[in-house]
Amino acid sequence: MAKSDRFYFENLTTAADYCCKAADYLVECMTSYNSESIKEMITKMHEIEHAADKQKHAMSEALAKAFVTPFDREDLAEMSYKIDDVADNIEEVMQRFYIDDVKEVTPEAIEFSKKIAATAKIMKSLITELEHFKKPAKLHDLIIELSNVEEECDVIYLESTRNIMLENKDNFVKVLAWRKLYELMENCVDACEHVADTVGTIVMKNT
Repeated sequence: MAKSDRFYFENLTTAADYCCKAADYLVECMTSYNSESIKEMITKMHEIEHAADKQKHAMSEALAKAFVTPFDREDLAEMSYKIDDVADNIEEVMQRFYIDDVKEVTPEAIEFSKKIAATAKIMKSLITELEHFKKPAKLHDLIIELSNVEEECDVIYLESTRNIMLENKDNFVKVLAWRKLYELMENCVDACEHVADTVGTIVMKNT
């Protein structure tokens, strides 16, 4: 790999690592949730998201000056933004717990957070492997693996939203709050899948 190309792959990998840190922290927050500490949770999550955001800005600055890139600069820019979307979506989950003044979490939320973390790790593996895009066999396997986890999350989302309604028919506010939270959790997984889709597009255009 050309030395000048190293920055792009390292930048994307670092951004993906911050997404994993955000997802792991979400799991920590869900498994030991304390509504009295929600502001501290939001602050820490924002620090992680902000670090990921810096990688996106660094990529934009580098692309603005670059003459040669390992593949189309538009694809690099899109990849950078899609990875940043993952961190943004995870942060939005934590913010929603504060907005809706959630007092306790559901078992489904804990399960969902663990799936988000698992999906983020596969997404990071994809980005780590991206420098080998001209030999894409492993990339294809990781894309399929991520898609399989995303389908599992679809089931969790469907069952979670149904259960919260069945268990709280007399508490419409709670139902609305949790339906939105599950939707935001699903968005986190979808954001990881969008990264995988972008990787697939890059492979298709360059092999």
